[in-house]
Amino acid sequence: MSTPSRIALVASLALAACASQPAVKGKAPAFGAPANPEEIARYDISIPPSGAGLPKGSGTAREGAKVYEQRCQACHGAKGAGKPADALAGGQGSLASRTPLRTVGSYWPYATTLFDYVRRAMPITAPLSLSDDEVYAVSAYVLYLNGIVGEDVAMNAQSLPQVKMPNRDGFVSDWPPRAHN
Repeated sequence: MSTPSRIALVASLALAACASQPAVKGKAPAFGAPANPEEIARYDISIPPSGAGLPKGSGTAREGAKVYEQRCQACHGAKGAGKPADALAGGQGSLASRTPLRTVGSYWPYATTLFDYVRRAMPITAPLSLSDDEVYAVSAYVLYLNGIVGEDVAMNAQSLPQVKMPNRDGFVSDWPPRAHN
């Protein structure tokens, strides 16, 4: 499938998903009708590396361990070891080996990506069900498991974007795309 076809397919699926979700005031958004700022804010929850748009809230790894045990451990294993889902911890220094382990600590370039993904997609059985404080706490716990932050360091809208991930410089951007000869 060509890239434009993929983009069209993804856009169509996203529109269909939005249309099936209740709007802020309980009504489904109408196709073709302008979205109001509340509706846009409800669906525009992505967080870039800068941390722009991070919500209020805070959490530490110590708090996150409790949430992780209740909501994450069944899929990601004790201390993020994995099974049945992906491992979240470990793998530092393995990316150049024959058996790389891509985890939050070894592969992900930004801590804000962790927050964004956990908030949007986890737990897999109930996405968007964690409070902002719980997402900050789980993010802190996963960062702690990878030796990136201390157990009592609070993650919040100010501190999370400041976290220097081990593989932050391991990616090469090709944006904007260059003309290839």
